[in-house]
Amino acid sequence: MNLPVVAVVGRPNVGKSTFFNRAIGRRVAIVDDTPGVTRDRNFGLADWTGRRFFLVDTGGVVEGSGRTIDRLVREQAMVAVREADAVLLLVDSKTGVHPLDQRLAEVLRKAARPVLLTVNKVDNLPGERSHFDFWELGMGEPHPVSAVSGRGFGDLFDAMMPLLPAEAGHAETADIRISVIGKPNAGKSSLVNRLFGEERMVVSDAPGTTRDPVDLTMRYHGLTLTFVDTAGIRRHARMRDSVEYYSSLRTARVVREADVCLVVVDSADGLHVQDIKVAETAWEAGCGVVMVCNKWDLVAKETGTAAAFRREAGRRAPFLRHTPFLFASALTGQRVRKALDMVLEVAERRRRRIATPEVNVAVEALVRRRPPPHARGRPVNLKYATQARTAPPTFIVFSNLPDAVPAHYRRYIANSLRRAWDFTGVPIRIRLRKSGG
Repeated sequence: MNLPVVAVVGRPNVGKSTFFNRAIGRRVAIVDDTPGVTRDRNFGLADWTGRRFFLVDTGGVVEGSGRTIDRLVREQAMVAVREADAVLLLVDSKTGVHPLDQRLAEVLRKAARPVLLTVNKVDNLPGERSHFDFWELGMGEPHPVSAVSGRGFGDLFDAMMPLLPAEAGHAETADIRISVIGKPNAGKSSLVNRLFGEERMVVSDAPGTTRDPVDLTMRYHGLTLTFVDTAGIRRHARMRDSVEYYSSLRTARVVREADVCLVVVDSADGLHVQDIKVAETAWEAGCGVVMVCNKWDLVAKETGTAAAFRREAGRRAPFLRHTPFLFASALTGQRVRKALDMVLEVAERRRRRIATPEVNVAVEALVRRRPPPHARGRPVNLKYATQARTAPPTFIVFSNLPDAVPAHYRRYIANSLRRAWDFTGVPIRIRLRKSGG
């Protein structure tokens, strides 16, 4: 993409995610009073006076901690620093200079990156002077800002612009946007890491390690694919805190914005009701769906095990009869790359447009096979049909008695059109309208 990258780092709960949201102008990172809410690198495109750059929100760094999750978050933050063209060290004016600020400053002094010391929560600019205390960190001039109000951002970004390399190109626009969804600990982040060939996401045995949706982009067969690894979706009754609740809402929004959803299932644990609900969320939102049965290497297999898994899934949720299944292992890499080809195929079907004459021929054929049932003795006629839109494919069928067409017959129309043009993995919308005359 050739855009400059700026990493925001700091100890927990100094306001990095609030700063991030303010800087990019929309709520992407989850904000909560609980320390450690952000765990993965979270990318967003920002703009200042026409200069575009990527801002990277990182998890709170706890130097010297022996906890596994703290170590993983620190490693991710340091990766963000190494990839960045400039670093914003964010500190909290309300608590003053903290020992963790001093330790992180020592680490960043050794990094071969320009660092701007950014003092957050200076809410009474220009009169407040609390940021002066941070000169003792030895990181140069402290730049006061208020992430809540946006004060001080202009002066900070004016000071940052000369540190960034010139923009050498234009940011890529995603040709296909893919959301990776599923229950917690199904292996979503491991799958994304395997697809990208590197540890781009924090992976831990602790369920719920990913909280914010995180965008990662690749080029494949000449197309830009943007993957969004999301937090695991739980039933609301099982959400332990407000962070999980807001994370679930954010995931639902990401699903609505996706072209295709990779629904990751822990196949070693079997297909659960929540797996079906996750897939149904994507299907009802109009996304293309690919079911990725992860951890397939751990499943005891006999002849026809995969086919039996699919049959059982279709029995429990009829819409799954129309979705492709990929039996893979993120751990071993088995069949993982095939997910990319399946995404391309489903995305193409979701955008497929059928000419009106072909639609009418198909509708006439399905009516000949099975006419619609009469309504109170009156014949129900399907006069003509057309495809109104794509993504998802939506067909309008005109009838003399549209309200009399029962739900089962609407499903029959949708399934007949699906078979006619192979809309595997794609939900189809059927709209009945009153015909003139």
